[in-house]
Amino acid sequence: MNMNNLIGIGLRHPHIQQVLDELPSVGWWEVHSENFFQEGGPAFEKLVSIREHYPVSLHGVGLSLGSGCGIAQEHLRRLKNLIQSIDPFLVSEHLSWSRVGGAYLPDLLPLPYTKESLEIISNNILQAQDYLGRELLIENPSSYLEFSTSEMMEVDFLVSLCEKTKAKILLDVNNVFVSCANHDWDMKKYIDSIPSNLVAEIHLAGHSIRSLSPDLELRIDTHDTTVDDAVWELYGYTISKIGLKPTLLEWDANIPALDILISESRKALDFISMEASDVENA
Repeated sequence: MNMNNLIGIGLRHPHIQQVLDELPSVGWWEVHSENFFQEGGPAFEKLVSIREHYPVSLHGVGLSLGSGCGIAQEHLRRLKNLIQSIDPFLVSEHLSWSRVGGAYLPDLLPLPYTKESLEIISNNILQAQDYLGRELLIENPSSYLEFSTSEMMEVDFLVSLCEKTKAKILLDVNNVFVSCANHDWDMKKYIDSIPSNLVAEIHLAGHSIRSLSPDLELRIDTHDTTVDDAVWELYGYTISKIGLKPTLLEWDANIPALDILISESRKALDFISMEASDVENA
């Protein structure tokens, strides 16, 4: 196994031409689906060209799987067209909602973890998977408040959702860290609660800390800096529990030079190599 092929980077507009010119040694690239819904044009054609050299995954931010009003059919249609054009090796979305009454909100909004929510989002996932002809990966959110109406823990909700729909989990380790730190959850217990066969991808990213008072901090999933050392440690723990999975470095704001992104992403190789060695010696 070429360990480097497990490591991907979020492909953002400032680096698209450089990637085509230099074809750097990166295992795969992930793009936000909605940025390429318009067929034709320079950006779309460059993505098609990149796909000739690398595996590509599609990561959506607007399908709104948690909406009680259902999924927008036009959004599904455009996503399916993109899938047919790119043939991604993974297709993912968020455990969130952003659409109601035909209006879209510019955020990934949380939902209460109730039986009713589970039924709504399960039906939406099943509809989407049936239409797309593809398995979806569902990403765990970063959260800052908890719903008093929730009937189950987030991780139990996510596992039940994927078992019910045959979807898989996009396990964002930074989001696990952020949410657990904010809510005083046990982050290792969160990881331990996820069956390894349900995880198909891992995300890593940087986050920020906002001081709310002298004795209260809030972790915010900003994707604008390097991965925190504690998140790297949690990543090591995660792959020791669930095994080696395709791992992506996300960096969406204050985007640095491509060589910095590549260097940051390759830190994951130390943990992957260590885990692979442990497996071989077991």
